[in-house]
Amino acid sequence: MVKFGDRSVGDGHPCFITFEAGPTHDGIESAKKLVACAAESGADAVKFQVIDPDRLVADKSVPFSYDVLIDRESGATETITEPLYDILCRRVLGAGEWKELKKYSDSLGLAFFATPCFPEEIDMLADLGCHSIKIASADVNHVPLLRKAARSNLCLQFDTGNATIGEIEAAVDIIREEGNENVIIHHNPSGYPARREGINLNIIKTLRQMFEFPIGFSDHSPGWDMDVAAVAVGANLVEKTISLDRTTRSIEHIMSLEPSDTKQFVRVIRDLEAAFGSSRRILHPDEKKNRQRSRRSVHALEDLEAGRVLGEAHFDYRRPGDGISPAEVDTLIGKKLKTAKSAGDRIEWTDIAL
Repeated sequence: MVKFGDRSVGDGHPCFITFEAGPTHDGIESAKKLVACAAESGADAVKFQVIDPDRLVADKSVPFSYDVLIDRESGATETITEPLYDILCRRVLGAGEWKELKKYSDSLGLAFFATPCFPEEIDMLADLGCHSIKIASADVNHVPLLRKAARSNLCLQFDTGNATIGEIEAAVDIIREEGNENVIIHHNPSGYPARREGINLNIIKTLRQMFEFPIGFSDHSPGWDMDVAAVAVGANLVEKTISLDRTTRSIEHIMSLEPSDTKQFVRVIRDLEAAFGSSRRILHPDEKKNRQRSRRSVHALEDLEAGRVLGEAHFDYRRPGDGISPAEVDTLIGKKLKTAKSAGDRIEWTDIAL
């Protein structure tokens, strides 16, 4: 279990639900609308990405391809290729806008965190009062950034993407060497959207076995089937991208939830948790009533006179099960009836000469 501000994340606690708005806003106004959507849905947190494209991207002509949704009815898609630099430029917010966005999230009761790319951005997020920092999967081997983030003593989340198990272990070792034990490891399948055959939910079980930290699932698939499945196999946190319009011609919108979906998404996760129940076999009062109605009691198969020595051939078994149980019939065999019974009558313990 780790602390995320005043919230706890880990086994024995509700799944921590984060809505990712970093790649799907195009400025402060749309960012605030996405924050409002996350809050209204009942999510725990909203996440963004701190981007400085001019510093991050050395070659501004490097292309990036992704799919966009062009028809809701048919599900038809189109592949778009554009410079990665142009994509990242749409996510830029100024220092004042970050403060405004954090303050707005606070006012709605949402935890707020972001993915930094440079050490100065970690300081900025800490100064904002963020309770967590998220390291992108591309930076899982960025040792200086990991060290800087770990020294913040904030809850440190990191994506694993295409990382090997060895790289994940190395990242954990680096973080722990800096004295930070407040860690959440995310499984996040690659792709925009991810291919079903590449989602590999079973790795969540592996990560749970290997590490004592909570395991998250950062979903890159349309809909919420994979999120429900991830929680079912042990994910302690789910992170899902949200969009004001899935048909927006930009990256990650195609796999996002729209405002009309987000409440249902949260409800489905919470319903699943309620259905988990307990590892102990504890019967609900309704189950006890239903069990009694559907189980059987011992009845006379034929007319039986007083004094008859009872044998198995004298019994019939009928509902409801509020009399002598079939499990107790061996106790009746060889006993004498004190009271005559007509065929179909229920046999009671008071009818037996014990």
